[in-house]
Amino acid sequence: MRKLALLLVLVVLGVAGAYVAAGMQPGPAITITKPGKFAGAAIPLEYDIKSGAVITSERVFFEQNGARVEVHTGPAPVGAAAPGAHGLNSIHANLTISAAAVPNLKVLAGPAKIIVVASATIWKIRTVESEMATDVTIRLEKPRVSVVSTKHYINLGGAEMIVYRATPSDVASGVKVGDIEYPGFATTGDLHIAFFALRYDQELKTPMSLYARDASGEVATSDFDHMTFAKKPFKKSTIPLDDKFLDRVVPAILAGTNEVVPAGSTIDKFVVINSELRRRNNEKIRSMAEKTAPTMLWGTEVFYPFTNTKAEAAFADFRTYMYQGKEVDKQVHLGFDLASFANASVVAANKGKVLFAAELGIYGNCVIIDHGMGVQSLYGHLSSFAIKAGDMVERGQEIGKTGITGLAGGDHLHFTMLVNGQMVNPIEWWDPHWIADRIERKLKEG
Repeated sequence: MRKLALLLVLVVLGVAGAYVAAGMQPGPAITITKPGKFAGAAIPLEYDIKSGAVITSERVFFEQNGARVEVHTGPAPVGAAAPGAHGLNSIHANLTISAAAVPNLKVLAGPAKIIVVASATIWKIRTVESEMATDVTIRLEKPRVSVVSTKHYINLGGAEMIVYRATPSDVASGVKVGDIEYPGFATTGDLHIAFFALRYDQELKTPMSLYARDASGEVATSDFDHMTFAKKPFKKSTIPLDDKFLDRVVPAILAGTNEVVPAGSTIDKFVVINSELRRRNNEKIRSMAEKTAPTMLWGTEVFYPFTNTKAEAAFADFRTYMYQGKEVDKQVHLGFDLASFANASVVAANKGKVLFAAELGIYGNCVIIDHGMGVQSLYGHLSSFAIKAGDMVERGQEIGKTGITGLAGGDHLHFTMLVNGQMVNPIEWWDPHWIADRIERKLKEG
């Protein structure tokens, strides 16, 4: 009897020890991917649960103003966009919490919490539980956007401006042309201004619309009246390359960059510079749009027209490069090449802030000036600088001298205008009638 009693005691102690040990095991690991910081009335929810033991339950709660409502119990999601994918030791859930599908759920604007609770059974004798919460701000006011200005005319390769209203005040808004977005900038009240472009390589019928998008991902769109024009066909030209030119520009450019390390002959290296380095340089130029000022730094004064120079190449010149009678590359020249005499003074086209003044691959010594609201100007192939990054400059102020740096065949200025990083035809910005009709008129309408 004593042996039996002792055996029973040992069994009880073993079970108790196992129970205690099971309780010391960690609960399931929970990772919440969605929602982000903001959500609307329909809240996207994505989470993962992983455990070394069998997961026995998952529950999701919505908590706001001290009230907690259960909105989902696994494995059948309530109001789910798609059911969770369940495994023995892991769960991946991707669903939507919908107030309309969950009884007693009242979603109010303001701060809230999403809470995921998961349980797992350890050794089939004890359940352990984990809880993970994420904060979210609920936004119930839907974004709205509507046009204010009229008569929007845009040339292929050119730019336009629009005045519109967008609410609430913190929505991201602007114009979408095809798959390219041009952000707008707030002025007074709910009024906004956006400069946008129709790239030289887009179709005349490319869709254009206003958009307003809040932090939860809710988007409103609105059409606006516009007409597009092709103007004259873009020029096509042939650029012959010789060893004298290649031996001058290729080593000089490669000495100033580590973005490309081409191998092979000098012409092989040129092709990499003309294509891959050009692409990377243009990416850097586009990135400057992120540093634009939210106001028009230049007022509405016409941009300096460089009338004392001769245009040696125009905007969107489709170039074929030839070496020893063979085609080696094709590129599009997106600017004007302006020449007068060697080391000629180069002036700022309008008032603004210098964002960049340094060597930039194919553009050689290059200056980029921000004029605000995504409008910028670029000056390439300079021999010297008279300003530095961070300087404020006035229209007509000297910023450097012309030169033959970068891929320059002779001493000249490469000039172009940019709208949110997209290169556009500078001719429009030199035209006082275009400035008056496309910009000043619309500002008065707003």
